[in-house]
Amino acid sequence: MGQGLWRIARNQQLQQQGYSGQGYLTREHGRRLPANNVSNTSHRKQAQGGIDIYHLLKTRKSKEQEGFINLEMLPPELSFTILSYLNATDLCLASCVWQDLANDELLWQGLCKSTWGHCSIYNKNPPLGFSFRKLYMQLDEGSLTFNANPDEGVNYFMSKGILDDSPKEIAKFIFCTRTLNWKKLRIYLDERRDVLDDLVTLHNFRNQFLPNALREFFRHIHAPEERGEYLETLITKFSHRFCACNPDLMRELGLSPDAVYVLCYSLILLSIDLTSPHVKNKMSKREFIRNTRRAAQNISEDFVGHLYDNIYLIGHVAA
Repeated sequence: MGQGLWRIARNQQLQQQGYSGQGYLTREHGRRLPANNVSNTSHRKQAQGGIDIYHLLKTRKSKEQEGFINLEMLPPELSFTILSYLNATDLCLASCVWQDLANDELLWQGLCKSTWGHCSIYNKNPPLGFSFRKLYMQLDEGSLTFNANPDEGVNYFMSKGILDDSPKEIAKFIFCTRTLNWKKLRIYLDERRDVLDDLVTLHNFRNQFLPNALREFFRHIHAPEERGEYLETLITKFSHRFCACNPDLMRELGLSPDAVYVLCYSLILLSIDLTSPHVKNKMSKREFIRNTRRAAQNISEDFVGHLYDNIYLIGHVAA
């Protein structure tokens, strides 16, 4: 009786440990399995894994034989979305394979307007035989011509009907284009002050801090390398535009276009002083506040101090 109870307790213990009587014997006998049975088992496991690898290799090989995906087999919306990520060169190459898709007008229209945001021809009825692909080539050719000779570039755009002979239209084209050489553009704007006037009015400096607005201005209209009449003209036009965009702030601070002009000049000189490696004794904040308030007495000390901190932390306004 005692031995029977002991066997029952022993079996329960083995079951709790994950070994049943049959399982325990199977494990013990499994240790005595012949070597060929072990190898057969491992071979079957490898065979099961080999089936997966075989299918993967077969699928990969079939894909390699198929080559590129045929965009013509996809829905048109998906095909156009894929092609919209290509630049002009790659899109021309794609047209050798998928002529109808890659020559679609919407794709080339997107390329034109993403590079040249404004052209007079966009707002006109297209002439007979017009295509945005041809327009892209003309815009690219005109930009290269402008970067060599600005006057010839603008004349080219006008001769192709891309731009109207208007300072406002030329200013919009320059404002919305980033492919023009800034050195050539600076020379052109110095000669065409009428275009410069319209270009300044396209900027919106509302609710912007003065140094940040000045940086944005010089990002589109690059400052000359030396001080002179052209730089004074730029600062004067910027000062009037900044005051026009922020009339409430000007009344609150008691600033006029002349006072903003003084502040802009002070910011440019401070930028040079703090960033130039040739200046060893940098201007301190106290010195900047004293010199600036001496030139413009109505400006608060805190406001001038914020101007100094901005230049000190962010850097040059005309870089």
